[in-house]
Amino acid sequence: MTEKITAKDINEQDKALLSDLQDALANCMKCGNCMEVCPVYKEVGKEAAVARGKLSLMEGVLKGSIPLSAAFDAAMSKCVSCKACTAKCPCGVPADELILRGRQAAVKARGLHPIKKKVFALLKNRHLFDFSLRMAGIFGPLSFKKIPGKMAALARFPMPGMDYKRVTAPFASTPLRSQYPEVIKVDRPTMRVGFFTGCTINYIYTDVGQSVINVLKENNIEVTMPSMQHCCGTPVYMSGDVDSAKILAKHNIETFDSYNFDYIVSACGSCTEAFRIEFPHLFHDDPKMSAMTEKLAKKTYEISEFLIDVVKIDKTKLGPVNATVTMHDPCHMARGIKVTKQPREVLKSIPGLHFVEMKAPDRCCGSGGSFSLGNYELSRKINDKKIADIASTNADTVVTSCGTCRMHLTDGLFQNNMNQDALHVIQVLDRSYKAGHQK
Repeated sequence: MTEKITAKDINEQDKALLSDLQDALANCMKCGNCMEVCPVYKEVGKEAAVARGKLSLMEGVLKGSIPLSAAFDAAMSKCVSCKACTAKCPCGVPADELILRGRQAAVKARGLHPIKKKVFALLKNRHLFDFSLRMAGIFGPLSFKKIPGKMAALARFPMPGMDYKRVTAPFASTPLRSQYPEVIKVDRPTMRVGFFTGCTINYIYTDVGQSVINVLKENNIEVTMPSMQHCCGTPVYMSGDVDSAKILAKHNIETFDSYNFDYIVSACGSCTEAFRIEFPHLFHDDPKMSAMTEKLAKKTYEISEFLIDVVKIDKTKLGPVNATVTMHDPCHMARGIKVTKQPREVLKSIPGLHFVEMKAPDRCCGSGGSFSLGNYELSRKINDKKIADIASTNADTVVTSCGTCRMHLTDGLFQNNMNQDALHVIQVLDRSYKAGHQK
């Protein structure tokens, strides 16, 4: 005889998924300070959009008055994960982490959205994922037309799941890791570094990866790009699918641990945060994996942080780059791994470069990884404020340290009829090294 499941049973199951958060949620005194900094709330003006509202919904689940419904799921997803609420909270409530737990509870109770389920299934299959993106690079020009002079493209015809007028970046005809041998040797190397390329640099912004390799070689560093590396899992983790995130994390941990590198570098704040913060958190209750993640976390650096804090680059080799540059701080750089000083030191060390700080450089650009895909118009409104800040500097180039931020900024510049270039910090440094050779 099949046991009948009642509404009360469902509420009890929902409460169990969040029961360990009761004390943390209670620490929120509902002051509303998060309203001042939440980019989503500023655009929609609804209580459920801000951290205070989301935490109240989670408390409702714990009290049994709110189910983990589609509406709850939608409220948790309306967040760019910028961490500004946590940074602003006077009580030290880790609101971003609690909202993520809300997403995880929704996934456990309701399952993933069918589209996300299919995308994540593809992502977990490394060979099929690699094949798919290689095909996108080869046949992409049939679907996307390149914007002259830009690392950007527009769709030739409407596509499901993407706004027709949105500017994106073309997939590379040859992925970065296929352009080089696995080990890139130099004469008399000072150290041996593993380069975690991540998906965006390997399959889209290969120009950034090339600059990372060029700069490391200039500093006599041997670079290895492990062929077995895969997506860090951050998009999956931020969507609440912890089980899939652990599969991807475990693969990368075991891959990089097998090489015994002196250091691991990444040119993406989110990927660096995955190695330093997310991986140790995912395996905190597994002694063997925890030891491996902690060891890797201690030797993982974002590229500008690595060059300034570890390598201490020789500035005498740099040549002039005559440009006016402003900088956007990605959320996972500024409030995740807390690296903002080092990219600026890199830029200020370049002869001829004029650096202009924009207003609120660490304000979210609205990308939020996959957030902008499902909420394009909302993400554009957030982005327009960032573009206005860029315009006020009169800079001819905006730099950042995140591929998805670069893509979203490029779209915003295009939509606002602005001609500035959006680049990675390391690309400007690479130009300076090249200029130095012409002295």
